[in-house]
Amino acid sequence: MAEKPRRARSRRKPARRARPRRGFFGFIRTTIYWGLVLCLWAGIGLAGLVAYYGSRMPSASTWSIPERPPNVKINDLDGTLLANRGTTGGEALALSDMSPYIPEAIVAIEDRRFYSHFGFDPIGLARAVVTNVLTGHAVQGGSTLTQQLAKNLFLSPDRTLERKVQEVLLALWLEHKYTKDQILTMYLNRVYFGSNAYGVEAASRRYFNKSARDVNLGEAALLAGLVKAPSRLSPARDPAAAEARAQLVLQAMHEQGFISEADIKTAMSQPPTRSKSYWSGAENYVADMVMDQLPKLIGGDIKEDLIVDTTLDMSLEEKAEKALSDVLEKDGKKLNASQASLVSVDATGAIRALVGGRDYAQSQFNRAVTAKRQPGSAFKPFVYTAALEMGLTPNSIRNDAPVKIGNWAPENYEQRYSGPVTLATAVAKSLNTVAAQMVAEVGPDQVIKVARRLGIESDLQANASIALGTSEVSLLELTSAYATFMNGGFKVAPHVITKVTTVSGKVLYQANTDNPQRVLNPDVVTNMNAMMAGVIAYGTGKAARIPGWQAAGKSGTTQSFRDALFVGFTSHLTTGVWFGNDDGKSMRKVTGGGLPAKAWKEFMVAAHKGITPTPIFGGGQIIDNGLPVAQTAPNGDQPTTIGNIISGAGNAGQPMQQPTLQQRPVQQPAQPQPQIVNQTVGNEDPQDLPPANLADDANPYSSSPYDSADIPPADIGDGGAPVATARPHRSSLLDVILGR
Repeated sequence: MAEKPRRARSRRKPARRARPRRGFFGFIRTTIYWGLVLCLWAGIGLAGLVAYYGSRMPSASTWSIPERPPNVKINDLDGTLLANRGTTGGEALALSDMSPYIPEAIVAIEDRRFYSHFGFDPIGLARAVVTNVLTGHAVQGGSTLTQQLAKNLFLSPDRTLERKVQEVLLALWLEHKYTKDQILTMYLNRVYFGSNAYGVEAASRRYFNKSARDVNLGEAALLAGLVKAPSRLSPARDPAAAEARAQLVLQAMHEQGFISEADIKTAMSQPPTRSKSYWSGAENYVADMVMDQLPKLIGGDIKEDLIVDTTLDMSLEEKAEKALSDVLEKDGKKLNASQASLVSVDATGAIRALVGGRDYAQSQFNRAVTAKRQPGSAFKPFVYTAALEMGLTPNSIRNDAPVKIGNWAPENYEQRYSGPVTLATAVAKSLNTVAAQMVAEVGPDQVIKVARRLGIESDLQANASIALGTSEVSLLELTSAYATFMNGGFKVAPHVITKVTTVSGKVLYQANTDNPQRVLNPDVVTNMNAMMAGVIAYGTGKAARIPGWQAAGKSGTTQSFRDALFVGFTSHLTTGVWFGNDDGKSMRKVTGGGLPAKAWKEFMVAAHKGITPTPIFGGGQIIDNGLPVAQTAPNGDQPTTIGNIISGAGNAGQPMQQPTLQQRPVQQPAQPQPQIVNQTVGNEDPQDLPPANLADDANPYSSSPYDSADIPPADIGDGGAPVATARPHRSSLLDVILGR
């Protein structure tokens, strides 16, 4: 059989399916697909992240807006704003009370979609990201005003993902709970504008010295520009940068339709803002005093906005600051005097002017209140008051000669002595030897008792050198003690706060200066005033004479010319002035009758303009009827006795007239001023004369070997000062008993 040929077994490979060509659209579809997948997972991850960080926050039911730190609004005597104090530096304002330019400027530059987003603005965030990428650096921020408020209210400034997530959640909560205007109001009252100013009111006061109610378009643009970088863009630090930023704000406002081109031109034509580097003005020393005293007066910490009314007269405050500045600028450098302070009070102790230093912006240390310095001879009136209360009179004679008390041997300036002199002469010429003798006679303890009665609270050393003012006191308490001589013998409590109220009108504190305590016999005051009037008329304080006004006072100079003071008064004000250096370095022979007396005069002349002159208490006359003027010093606890009635200490059943702001103690009428010729050196102006009827015959100041040409430049005066004629003898109970 023929064999059949074998079929070759062939294995056919399955034909491959040709892959369809996807093309461009297929790529797009794939991209979209995977993009959606990634977005889904990203959304899941973001939701988980939000849930995680949200779980770390307190429950939303416990969320609440933290209270804005309280502000203290401090007003002057007339109710005009003196300063704001507190963490914020300014009071909170309603949106309707602000200048309308402020919210418009903030919205235009910080969050143009503020009124359309829901707290978080994805569109604004995307726009900021694109802009920043294209410019290569951060130009725009993605946070809304609501987010910024949430951060300021609740969160730390840390730049972390957790804080950003919490910021968004809080922003959503704020948008749900409050209206847009409420959110914007909270933002504008809390945002930081630099220089310790929180809120638009504080910033406006800080940079423009006006309320946010009154700022113009250019100023509003400058404020809005500060929010981005408050320190770097501050006009106090870089006015040019602040102005450039303000122009960007104006352009943004124009793009948003808030202002026109004409408005921009008007705003840019205004002069650029110039701001000092810190709060300036001497009134800030008073504002600091208020904040120190306030907790004690209201009985605790400040927990709400308060309004404080003070006794300060801003007109006098400006005059006081100018007087010190004028003298320091003219003579301070050449005489090595770098600092000065001033206090002026009225008859009740109300502080009308207070300057704590040369420049508050450079140093906030209050040299009028906090600093304690030796008063030098300005302390002597307390010594002589004690002597008068022990029975001496201004005409009592003591020997001005070298004296030694224990191991202490006080000397006069240039070691020159006058021989027998009256106490009136010793005060006018500030003779150290006589003052030391007075302390030896009455005792240091008695001098301290007098100083305490008159309001000196600082530690006083009971030694002989207290006669020359070696114990340190503050200028405020020294000046206030002199006010007791001014008002006729009533104790003065220096004070600056008259009333404290809440914003709602509740009174938390009200000062009461009624019924002051009498601490000096009126006759003692009369004689002391006459002696201190001699200091200004013909003694060491001639540079302090005020044309047309009767004045009294005392100069003081400490060892090596470290401190120089002049404290004096008219019937209107009592003022104390100090010159020196913070480091205690000596000045170049500056005495109390020099720079301090000149500044005192400049201030007092300005302060008395437009006021009718009246004499000081007692009229500058000396009482000396041959009998002791006083046996003891009266006080509030002293019982009424025959001795008290004789000396005038008791009231014999009649209430004593108390000095108030509107009513001053009864004073002697001023004597007519005769024309006097041949005045001493420095008295060329015929108007520059003390208003008293003076007679050379009974002149207690005349016993002096000094000629007017060789007066040493210190607490020693010239001769030739006459004394007022004695008042007629007044019948007392003792005269009636003795039949006189």
